[in-house]
Amino acid sequence: MSKLKTQDMLALAFEAEGVDHLFTLMGDANMYWSTAMAQRPGMKVIHAQAKYEGDYWNTTGIARHVTTRIILDFMRQRGITVLSHGATGRGNDQVRFQIVTNMLEPDFQVYAPWRDESFLHAFGGRKEMIDFCLERGIPIKASHDKPYSTDANLLGLTHEAGKLESLKEGAFSIDPEFGVLPTQAPDTPERFVVRFEQGMPVAVNGKPVSILEAFQEANAAGGRNGVGIALHLVENRFVGIKSRGVYETPAMAVLGRAYEYLLQLILDRRARRLFTTLSEYLAEQIYQGYWFDTGSAAAKEAVAAFTQFATGTIALDLYKGNAIFAYAEDVPHCVYSETAASMEKVGEFNHADSEGFLNVLGVSARILARAGQVNRQ
Repeated sequence: MSKLKTQDMLALAFEAEGVDHLFTLMGDANMYWSTAMAQRPGMKVIHAQAKYEGDYWNTTGIARHVTTRIILDFMRQRGITVLSHGATGRGNDQVRFQIVTNMLEPDFQVYAPWRDESFLHAFGGRKEMIDFCLERGIPIKASHDKPYSTDANLLGLTHEAGKLESLKEGAFSIDPEFGVLPTQAPDTPERFVVRFEQGMPVAVNGKPVSILEAFQEANAAGGRNGVGIALHLVENRFVGIKSRGVYETPAMAVLGRAYEYLLQLILDRRARRLFTTLSEYLAEQIYQGYWFDTGSAAAKEAVAAFTQFATGTIALDLYKGNAIFAYAEDVPHCVYSETAASMEKVGEFNHADSEGFLNVLGVSARILARAGQVNRQ
């Protein structure tokens, strides 16, 4: 996991502490951050299947909430009341840092250099900022040679800007950091078995794991098989413009897909309809910076009503970018019944009972037809 963003943000919050003391704290801070990320928000994103616009697992979006909350905790302890961040005026991160700070510490101030006219006059853009850091020996990951920018955390990586702003550049033009491209993955599927207990992963391939270890195992297995690597999305930013990102989210892709297969077994039709609404709502809330507001709190509680039944073992075959269903077992709250679904003469379902069911449905259909409300086109 890259430490760049965490270090950059902590450096701003801990400026009064001094550089040497800051980097002494960095190891503990990053472990704290990784554990916090996995144990609560990371799994809640999976529980809600909160993918923005269908494909983006909100890995950076949720990370900004976690990062800001942790920074505010440290700031409060040290009497610091001004949070500064390096997000530009065109992106979503500025909104997330601002909204989260305003919600959690309404009396704190937020200073954003990239929205300061004097700063913009001194630094025209990315190139000038890189030159400034290099001249002063400030450790940064960005460079003039790298053709795009990368933001990383435990849940995934976001590649954007630079050459990726051109739609002539394919998703496979990135240099993966969490694994390999699907085209470079092994020719043999890898079995990945995860056990969930009330929504939480408790074992991987038969070995008990903590939630953090489950993410680490999924990142490793998914990454080496190209799962969740080089995912392309042109998304609608909160500020009103579109942006193009290429994502690496192997852990979210693996654990998220396994959890989705489990949800298919425990949600009936009406529960699924409500869950889908909650999923889309929370995905947008995270993306726009409102994970801590009242609406999100209510939606998370509603999702938790389903999570309590999410117990079972799901096996996947990871193969060249795909997480393929292998089997499911020991799902105590499963509402799928092989006998009820069978086309054979078994189980409690009587095919003849459908005659009356269809007759009832046909009443409203005939009424629409006789009222001239059927469109034949």
